[in-house]
Amino acid sequence: MAEIRQLRYVLAVAEHGSVSRAATELHLSQSALSETLRKLEVELGVQLFTRGGRGVTPTAAGEALVSAGAEAVRAFDAALDAARGQTGRLRVGFEATGAGRLSTQARARFLARFPHVRVEPRRYDWGGEVAALREGETDVAFVWLPADLTGLKSEIVASEPRFAGLACDHPLARRAELAVDELNDEPIMWTRRAPRYWVDWWAVNPRPSGAQPRWGPENDNVEEMLEQVADGSAYCIVGASMTTFYARPDLAWVPIADIDPLRVALAWRQRDANPLVAAFAAIVRELTV
Repeated sequence: MAEIRQLRYVLAVAEHGSVSRAATELHLSQSALSETLRKLEVELGVQLFTRGGRGVTPTAAGEALVSAGAEAVRAFDAALDAARGQTGRLRVGFEATGAGRLSTQARARFLARFPHVRVEPRRYDWGGEVAALREGETDVAFVWLPADLTGLKSEIVASEPRFAGLACDHPLARRAELAVDELNDEPIMWTRRAPRYWVDWWAVNPRPSGAQPRWGPENDNVEEMLEQVADGSAYCIVGASMTTFYARPDLAWVPIADIDPLRVALAWRQRDANPLVAAFAAIVRELTV
């Protein structure tokens, strides 16, 4: 018996008349979608589509499945609507770039499935997303680790290398990559707004050589940090997504080869019964498979 997921695939192919265009809409590779359709045809014992130079066309059996499948998908989605409380709002917390493109993609897919839910992105600075979760200011959050997630549910959903942010005229700005100890004599941006263990992890304190960073100016948010990096006051260390999300002509981003990557967790309150939180977490899992 065809699953709802397979029926969605069949409907998308029939709608677009093209496996490649349907695969793009479904966020699948063309080969994966083709293989799923082939297995479904074997399971049902019928050919669902004829393939030609101008795309694909449903056979008589395919037309019958499309017609019945569309109704089945509508009924399934209606049941989900009733079960998940399709109205309301979902507050999604994040810091700076969150989990990069994954954050935006997850909200977009959630909105497509739950169009009557108001999704509110909530931006926080320097570890503030964890406190916002605990205090009920946000429902779910992309959390930059390390973080104290005691009493929260969490799943690692992304990882990205870290870069040094430098003024574009800095002597190291044209390097292909750096070792973190090469920055020991340079002042580094830091903040008092985050826990000390968080500050030390980002600053790589201590360094592989045993040296401590040279502490430079303080900042309260991303924008203040980047302004001071751009004017040459100090350098910063950031995740890879910031190099594109915060691209500026007066900044240079150089990979740091010998430090741990940034890991990002999706977190929510352990006893939160909001079904929209579970639905959002499921969508994030889909996108990270």
